[in-house]
Amino acid sequence: MLKANPDVDLVLMDTMMPEMDGLQATNEIRKIDGFSELPIISLTAKAMKGDREKCLSAGASDYITKPVDEENLLSVMYTWLKPETETRIEMEA
Repeated sequence: MLKANPDVDLVLMDTMMPEMDGLQATNEIRKIDGFSELPIISLTAKAMKGDREKCLSAGASDYITKPVDEENLLSVMYTWLKPETETRIEMEA
């Protein structure tokens, strides 16, 4: 899917998915040429000790727990998005 959409600026990755968990999916994305630097933010309902480290070790850029606080999510997204992407988001808002 990413290869067909190379203009993706950021991925919000749920860590608990039915067929492939988010950690495995993140790891697979990192193996694709051109996507090693793509910001991936892991979203998880699990907030146990060590979960953040597992996500980051799998290749996630950042980690947010559910329920997601909208201000926190936007702040983390702005941290990882390129300046031209931020400007586009502000203009669309």
